[in-house]
Amino acid sequence: MRRKPNQSKAAVSHRSRDRGDRRGALINLLIPLCAMLVLFILSPIVADTARAEPNGQGITAAETSPNRLVYVVPVHDTIDHGMKQFLERAFREAEEVGAHYVILDIDTFGGYVDAAMKIGPMIQRLSVPTAAFIHGHAFSAGTYIALSADEIIMQDGAVIGAAAMVDSQGNRITDSKQISAWVTAMRAAAQQSGRNPLYAEGMVDDQIIVEVPELGVTYGRGELISFSAQEAAAAGYAEHITRGLNGVLDYLGVSGYTVVEMEMSMAEKAGRILTNPYVQIILLIIGIAGVITEMLVPGFGVPGILGIAGFALYFFGNYAFGFAGVEHIALFVGGLILMLIELFVPSFGVLGALGIIALGSGVVLSANKTGQALQSLGIAVLAAAVIIVIVVRVFKHRGIWNRFILSDKLDKESGYVSNVEQTELLGATGVASSVLRPSGTAVIDGQKYDVVTNGEFIPANTPIKVIHVEGMRIVVSALQENEA
Repeated sequence: MRRKPNQSKAAVSHRSRDRGDRRGALINLLIPLCAMLVLFILSPIVADTARAEPNGQGITAAETSPNRLVYVVPVHDTIDHGMKQFLERAFREAEEVGAHYVILDIDTFGGYVDAAMKIGPMIQRLSVPTAAFIHGHAFSAGTYIALSADEIIMQDGAVIGAAAMVDSQGNRITDSKQISAWVTAMRAAAQQSGRNPLYAEGMVDDQIIVEVPELGVTYGRGELISFSAQEAAAAGYAEHITRGLNGVLDYLGVSGYTVVEMEMSMAEKAGRILTNPYVQIILLIIGIAGVITEMLVPGFGVPGILGIAGFALYFFGNYAFGFAGVEHIALFVGGLILMLIELFVPSFGVLGALGIIALGSGVVLSANKTGQALQSLGIAVLAAAVIIVIVVRVFKHRGIWNRFILSDKLDKESGYVSNVEQTELLGATGVASSVLRPSGTAVIDGQKYDVVTNGEFIPANTPIKVIHVEGMRIVVSALQENEA
C-alpha cells in the first residue's frame, strides 16, 4: 500500500492523537487510584479524631465541684453499634469528671440485640450510679438497657417490655439458641437490680405462662409482657413515676446540680448512617460500579471519584466504630492495585484474581458481621454488574479494550491508496493503439495506458474518450463524430 504524499501529515497526526489518548487513559486511571490511597491513609486519622471528639460542653473535673454533675444521655431511635459507641464515650466522660449520676433518657422501639448486649454490661459496670428515665417506649433492646440501670423512672404514659426477637424484616426469630441467650441476658439484667426475672423472661418468650400477682393478671401463651408506668411500678419494674426530667432530678435529689446533656457528634451521627446495612449496600454498589467503570471506560473521572467516595465512606464508618482496622484498608487498596496492574501487565488472570480476593476480603473483614457483609457484597456486585454493562454498552467507543485493538484503517480518508489514481485523465481523448476487446492499450495525451471498454469492441486506431477512472482502471469508449 502506498500513501499519498499530500496526506501523510494527517495519518501521522492520527497516530499521535492515539498515543495521546493512551497516555490520557493511563493518567485517568492513576489519578483516582492516588486519590483513593490518600483518602484511605487519612481516614483512620479522621476516624480517630471523630472518636475523641468532645460533646461541646467543655466541662472538666477542674472546672466544677466534685460530684455536682448529672449526665443526661439520650437513648433514642434504633439501638445499634453507633449508639453503643456514643454511650461508651458518654460513660467514659462521666467517669472522668466524677459525675454524681448518669440518667439514660430512653425512648426507643428497640434495635440490634448484639449491640444491646454490649451496652447492658457497660451500664452495669459503670462506677457512676445510673437511672433509666423512660418517657416514651422502652421496647425490646430498650427494655434490656433500662433493666441494666440501677433505677427505672417512668413518665406517665410510658411503656416497657415486648422484647421478643425479630429479624430485619420484622419476622419473629424462632431459633431456640438465640432466644435462650436473649432470655438469659434479660433475666440477669432484672436480677442484678432486684427485679423479678420471670417477668423479664415473659417479655421475650410468649410460650410460657407468667402470673403477675401484683397486677392480678396471668399472661398466657402467645402473650408478651409489657407494662405501663403504673403497672411497672406495681410489679417492681419502676421505682418512680414522674413528669419530665425535672421530676427525675427532684426524685434523685440532684435538682440543684449542673446538668450535662450529651449529644451525638456529627461524626457519630454520620457513622450511624454509614454503618446501616442498607446504606452500606448502596456504598458498595457505588464503589464497585464507579471504580470498575473508570478502569474499563477511562476518561470521564466522575465514576472514579464516585467509586472512591463510596469505598472511603464505607471504610470510614466501619473504622470510626472500631469494626475495621488499618490492615483491612491496606488489604483492600492492595487488591485494587493488583487489579490495575492486571490491566497493563497481563498475567493470565493471576494478578486480577488475587486482586479480587484481596479487595473482597478487605470489604468483608472490615464489617461488624462477616456474614451480613458477604450478603451485602453479593447484592452490590450483582447490582454493580448491571450498571457496568449498561455504561460499557453506551460508551463502548471509549472502552480501554480499544487501546489494545488495531483500529487504524488503510483507506482513502486516512491517506492510503493501493495505487496512484489518475483522475486527471477523465474526459481526455486519444487513439486505441491496439484492438480493445474489451481491454487493450491506447495513447492518451502522447502516453500509452492500459484501458478497458464497457464491453464494446473497438478496432485499433479508433479515436477514444476516457469516460471513467477508478484507481488504475481506465474505462474508455469510442469517440463519436459529434464529440470530435
